[in-house]
Amino acid sequence: MIRLAVALAFVGLNWFVYAQLGTREVVPARETFASFPLAVGDWRCAEPQEMEPEVDAVLGVTDYLLCDFAGPSLPVNVYVGYHESQVRRYDESGDRVTSIHPPEHCLPGGGWSIMDSRIVPIASGDLVGEAKRFVIVKGDQRNVVYFWYQSRGRVIARNHEVILYKFWDRATRGRSDGALVRLTAPLVESDPDAADAAIRALAAELTPRFDPYLPR
Repeated sequence: MIRLAVALAFVGLNWFVYAQLGTREVVPARETFASFPLAVGDWRCAEPQEMEPEVDAVLGVTDYLLCDFAGPSLPVNVYVGYHESQVRRYDESGDRVTSIHPPEHCLPGGGWSIMDSRIVPIASGDLVGEAKRFVIVKGDQRNVVYFWYQSRGRVIARNHEVILYKFWDRATRGRSDGALVRLTAPLVESDPDAADAAIRALAAELTPRFDPYLPR
């Protein structure tokens, strides 16, 4: 009897998921990063950067913000890449719509070695969650990197949670949109805490402005 109940529940779950995934995907309205403020608190971005076309094509982002913010202490590079869909399909132009690329997969391809990795708490506006903190090295360069996935009202660091929530939200809400937020600052040997302090100070000013650009 128990086996029959489990089997029926499994069949019901599969029917629900496939029925929902077969419906039209919901793409929420949002502002584009072209209107994102380049002055937040004591931080200023002189000019947004553009990715190389081949990098843009690989990442498959719908919209992004890429800029160096200068502030009271260390500069912080900001990248926020938004994907309106992460369903693997071809859109009307024939280009493949891709999922978010985890930085731990991309950094080694760019010549960076990850020397330290840990999960740390982070607040993005009024959303509380987790970020991954990396120390990365390439030649004489050493940086501290914080990144998290901000998707549909959640702030997540762990890749398996991103996959599970994407599956659940696609089935229950018709949505798979999401973003990667990455903040990078140089690691100063004489003050090893300065990079973390700069990243967190900018995040406190920057992230409360995300709502129009990263739909919940």
